[in-house]
Amino acid sequence: MTQMLPTPDQPLKIGTRGSPLALAQAVETRARLMAAFDLPEAAFEIVVIKTTGDNRAMIDADRPLKEIGNKGLFTKEIEEAMLSGGIDIAVHSTKDMPVLQPEGLIVDCFLPREDHRDAFISSNVDSIADLPSGAVVGTSSLRRRAQLLNKRPDLTVVEFRGNVQTRLKKLADGVADCTFLAMAGLNRLGMDSVATSPISEEDMLPAIAQGTICIERRSSDDMAGQMLAAIHHADTAIMMAAERTLLAGLDGSCETPIAGLAELKDGMVRLRAEILRPDGSESLTDEASAPYADAAQMGADMAARLLERAGEGFFDFKG
Repeated sequence: MTQMLPTPDQPLKIGTRGSPLALAQAVETRARLMAAFDLPEAAFEIVVIKTTGDNRAMIDADRPLKEIGNKGLFTKEIEEAMLSGGIDIAVHSTKDMPVLQPEGLIVDCFLPREDHRDAFISSNVDSIADLPSGAVVGTSSLRRRAQLLNKRPDLTVVEFRGNVQTRLKKLADGVADCTFLAMAGLNRLGMDSVATSPISEEDMLPAIAQGTICIERRSSDDMAGQMLAAIHHADTAIMMAAERTLLAGLDGSCETPIAGLAELKDGMVRLRAEILRPDGSESLTDEASAPYADAAQMGADMAARLLERAGEGFFDFKG
């Protein structure tokens, strides 16, 4: 290190949202930094920041997320706190992050990817295939909704938002016959037993960046940059280069049903993508492989191909 490490008197301030999962991710980041630099827990301070998205989600609990706003709703206040010096770094679920950061901020640290699959959760049946016609499925994800209706148009999908605990309570209250969560979130909360079964990516390609944690910092903060470099996971960064460039090329947001997954094997990146009409009536897929160094370009090229095939208005809501 070329600069002084944080101390209990001058702790590194870690910004995060306040949900149990967000806090678990902040604690994981702190633990990795403690281990990397042999620092005590007191050398770090976890700062909980309530975002516009959190407030609006509570007020408008039954409105689809697309009507409330885009991904930036869950990062704006955290990024403002970092730019003003109120926090030093911010821990995010990468799938919640806009592709572009505000001027002065950078994302150049990813932690090792957790399980990327979705989890099927139901007390009535074992899988999507076992759902009877007309069964009610609860989800707030436009991607999951479109993927589900594409394969099972006979099902009824209702809005189902909130953190892990809120969604499980809704399920227990009989609001829906089943729901979905990310396996990564359940694993990080020690709640993997909640999943009735993981869903293979062949049956439901996950959200772009699902299962990954990214850490944002001020681009001018050399100490934070050097500390984060020690816990950065290069393989995950390669996957994110492919997936997030794909997302950027598709102009993806919470308002567009997009799925994508990059996997590494034998020095190559395999990228799979799916885009869907919001009502699930049409699905377009693509797949490619490239050397690690070409991961980002592969994502951009795939996005261009998919957009050309989709044509104008593919993501428009109808009715």
